[in-house]
Amino acid sequence: MYTPKQLQIGIKDVHFGPDVTVVNPVNLYGCEIGAECFIGPFVEIQKGVKIGAGTKVQSHAFICELVRIGQRCFIGHGVMFINDLFQNGGPAGGDKAMWKSTNIGNHVSIGSNATILPVAICDHVVIGAGSVVTKSIESPGVYAGNPARKIRNL
Repeated sequence: MYTPKQLQIGIKDVHFGPDVTVVNPVNLYGCEIGAECFIGPFVEIQKGVKIGAGTKVQSHAFICELVRIGQRCFIGHGVMFINDLFQNGGPAGGDKAMWKSTNIGNHVSIGSNATILPVAICDHVVIGAGSVVTKSIESPGVYAGNPARKIRNL
């Protein structure tokens, strides 16, 4: 019988602003969480991620390296951020030079189970649940679908 290598889940090397709420279990490391944020259970936020003040990240979200999220945003349950586009037909294999960044503006709401590829999203955008954002969004509004398209103005 073999014993698996076990890694501990938890919080390590995180810079928190005041009045942050974290619901365990979480896996947060090397990131920055602004004032008055909420981080739900079963969330992973990787190193180098910056989350602005007043942002709420709901359960089961995955926020990978090279992501910046603005102030007063809402990240729904199960939202996945992607930084590796498999440019060579497969995973980058840890080659961070092949990863791409994502920048989310202020007052952006991302619905449950959306997938966000490496893009920039401007302020005042709503992304519908289950949407896949494949291109940058430069105009405020409501976006939904796969790929996400603007469906109306706010």
